[in-house]
Amino acid sequence: MAVRESLGPESVDFTSARWRMVQRLAASGVEHTRVLKVMNSVLRHQFVDSALAVQAYEDTSLPIGLGQTISKPSVVARMCELLLQSPAGKMGLGRILEIGTGCGYQAAVLSLMAKEVYTIERLRALHEKARVNLRPLRLANVHLILGDGMLGFEKGAPYAGIIAAAGGDSVPQAWCDQLAEGGRLVAPVMGPGQQQVLLVVDRSADGFQRTVLEHVHFVPLKSGLG
Repeated sequence: MAVRESLGPESVDFTSARWRMVQRLAASGVEHTRVLKVMNSVLRHQFVDSALAVQAYEDTSLPIGLGQTISKPSVVARMCELLLQSPAGKMGLGRILEIGTGCGYQAAVLSLMAKEVYTIERLRALHEKARVNLRPLRLANVHLILGDGMLGFEKGAPYAGIIAAAGGDSVPQAWCDQLAEGGRLVAPVMGPGQQQVLLVVDRSADGFQRTVLEHVHFVPLKSGLG
């Protein structure tokens, strides 16, 4: 399955810009060929306002409204690669839970790597924006949910992977409970010095193993609907 752009006056420019983005991702350390291929397939410029389309393939976060942002391509690629490197991911990702749908870009990326993607958004306006953005792509394996991401989505559990696009002081227990054995959770959390770090949580028969990685910057994780 591929996400394609129609031929038109802008297609060559965006195709070149997207390929340069992928080359930068590879140069920065992203090695998984599936991740690089998918990042080259999904059209990031279609998930941002038209005025920002020329910046879509730069390695920068961009505003999507309501104080939220679309994550940097390097961050999306990094988190997806971490999921694919998990025990479950090496066998082929099954069901994934995404916390924070935003504009729907990361859900589109995940849809090309996983059997099913459940993505939950607490802000109704963004939930609807993601629905509009994703509808033309006809991604039958993506399920959009309006709800409190801090609670996860128990109906779809257990998940081979959980990925969060917002960071809190710690990982909610509900996410750990909904993670399958062999699964991996990737989320930003508050680390020492009140700086966000990327946390990987692996679940095995023996329990949970937590690994702290690099510093990151995500919007705050909040509860409730808005």
